[in-house]
Amino acid sequence: MKTTYKYLFLLLLSLSIVGCSDLEEEPVGLLAPDGFFQSTSDIQTAVDGSLTHAINEKFWGRKLSIALMLRSDMVSLASNETRRVEMNDFSTLASNGMISEFWPKTYQGIAAANQAIAGAADVDVADDLKNPVTAQAYFARAFYYFHLVRLFGEVPYIDEPVTDIDAATSMSKSSVSEIYTNIIADLEYAKTWLPNTQTSRATPSKAAASSYLALVYLTMGDYQNAFTEATDVINNAGTYDLALDDNYQNLFNGDVIDASKEPIFALDYNNFEAADNAYDQTAPMTGIRGDDRNLGGGWSVAVPTLEVYTTWDAGDYRRAVSLDDRASIGGVVVDYTEFDISGHQFAKNNPYVAKYMRYPGLFARANARATSHNYSMIRYAEVLLIAAEAAVELGDNASALTYINQVRERARKGGATKTGADEEYVFAASDVPADLTGTVTIDDVLEERRLELAFEGKRWYDIARRQIGVEVFSASGLEGFKSSFDSNDYLLPLPEDELERNPNLLPQNPGY
Repeated sequence: MKTTYKYLFLLLLSLSIVGCSDLEEEPVGLLAPDGFFQSTSDIQTAVDGSLTHAINEKFWGRKLSIALMLRSDMVSLASNETRRVEMNDFSTLASNGMISEFWPKTYQGIAAANQAIAGAADVDVADDLKNPVTAQAYFARAFYYFHLVRLFGEVPYIDEPVTDIDAATSMSKSSVSEIYTNIIADLEYAKTWLPNTQTSRATPSKAAASSYLALVYLTMGDYQNAFTEATDVINNAGTYDLALDDNYQNLFNGDVIDASKEPIFALDYNNFEAADNAYDQTAPMTGIRGDDRNLGGGWSVAVPTLEVYTTWDAGDYRRAVSLDDRASIGGVVVDYTEFDISGHQFAKNNPYVAKYMRYPGLFARANARATSHNYSMIRYAEVLLIAAEAAVELGDNASALTYINQVRERARKGGATKTGADEEYVFAASDVPADLTGTVTIDDVLEERRLELAFEGKRWYDIARRQIGVEVFSASGLEGFKSSFDSNDYLLPLPEDELERNPNLLPQNPGY
């Protein structure tokens, strides 16, 4: 994406939906930007401000993305930092230092979207000029609330700029069903007014709205609507300029991702940097300690267990793209059994996540920070798998086979990539994974999602919506038995500091 995101100063006034802990600062969105909104470009500026919060280090740049990885069954922790230990071990406290970062950042994004929507009312132009821009704000608001409701359940639903401090500090939680109703309404508005395509996949399109509707319905268990929305995207792929990328590696290559037709909505890191290290840090968090690449290698924080690698068919090209099992460390090329050659206490002799370290793009700096990556929040392969899962639930096995096998067919094509030692090689086309035959099960689709979408922030949400934690965190799971996990862990605790400021947010989520 070549668009330059802009900040509205009025959207950066505080770190919380109800202001700083001493309430001396005004809440996000409290200032009414009288006179600011005069044209569609002003609405776009506010929308860009909203989406800028998503690429911040406190949201997808590190805090939320890594929290989702650690709570999944595919990534373990190589760190002793308390806030990360809590996330990985399901011992999360309401004071957790990761939650206290991404909760307010999410609401800042919502506040900016609300400003754009409210400000659009002051722009005196025809609806066909104004509404397609305003629709981006509706999409952004739905995007943020969809994360919140899946993470925390009942949360305050704010759909207009806050103009009253007393009201802001006494907001109550909205029910999960009400939040989902509002998310769907926002996405329906976005689907109505957004254009079929945008010049950047980081700008919401009609396809993005429809794809998110499919995922929302899937999460709610409304499989007919999930199937309808997903197949609408699939059947209109040409109109929406969507297709599976022939080379799976391209999806994680900052040098070529802008040309790919597979991302539907992405968070685009194009040398973005703001104050407080607000850029992409996912690559170093998942990278090999002491790796000679990227001017210092990774920080060895979020590391898959060996079982993630050994249970993944070696003939599946997606394993080669997703995991580094070979690296040059201190000038010595070693395989994963010797990754601890760096001597660091947290270096692990396991294959590491490779998706973000191999091709960080033109702008990456030391440790592959501030990359050129486009992080797909939803991509065409996932829409195919949404359709497949919904089809299974609806008893349409023929459709389930069609859609899941399209994803597997792309994986068989192989492609060019390189090892962690920067050795270029071509992974030849293979017969792995073979097409599924017979009756497709929900387990088949969930497993396909686990592999296809590995380390992309999807797996935890799948575990939570399907309530399979007891199974995947058992002794036979990829990480072994996690004794602290119970059914209360499907939701995170509401932040302690928010509860202290606003008792109306009580009760706390069960188990915390």
